[in-house]
Amino acid sequence: MQRIAILGASGAGKTVLAWQLGELFDLPVTHLDQLRYDPAWNLVPEETFTAAQRALVAASRWVIDGNSAASLMIRAARADTIIVLDLHPLICLTGILKRRLRYHGGQHTNGVYDRITPDVIRYVLNYRRTTLPKIQAVISEHGGHATVLHLTSRAATRRLLAGLRDARTGRERP
Repeated sequence: MQRIAILGASGAGKTVLAWQLGELFDLPVTHLDQLRYDPAWNLVPEETFTAAQRALVAASRWVIDGNSAASLMIRAARADTIIVLDLHPLICLTGILKRRLRYHGGQHTNGVYDRITPDVIRYVLNYRRTTLPKIQAVISEHGGHATVLHLTSRAATRRLLAGLRDARTGRERP
């Protein structure tokens, strides 16, 4: 696991998982929101966004979290591991609400911009029906060489992390 792309709906836990994997494997972590928006939270031009991603994935080691299905092929083509967080929409909405309560809105130092809008709620509620099939198609076309982990619960994510930590330390689970 040297080049990891993490995908999932808002509130699924992409950023937290990215930081945990970055720390575990000593990998640099980038959140797509940091590339997609300028400091005033305005969209950057598409060419700028894709060029930044191409530069990032050219490196030998990284973790990148975020969806951006339109440019996923850039990450999928270079990733050795693709993690899809496919949590139930209500779990994701709860994650968004917890983030709001913790950070009180705005952009955080960890790259997440905390926003709860009707569009974000619709996106989360429809993610499995509209966005996930597009993501799966891009992974199929551009990421066939990568290990794809499809996690459907927070418990599955915790088990993955525990197993990776154990493997790094040589511990065996009972």
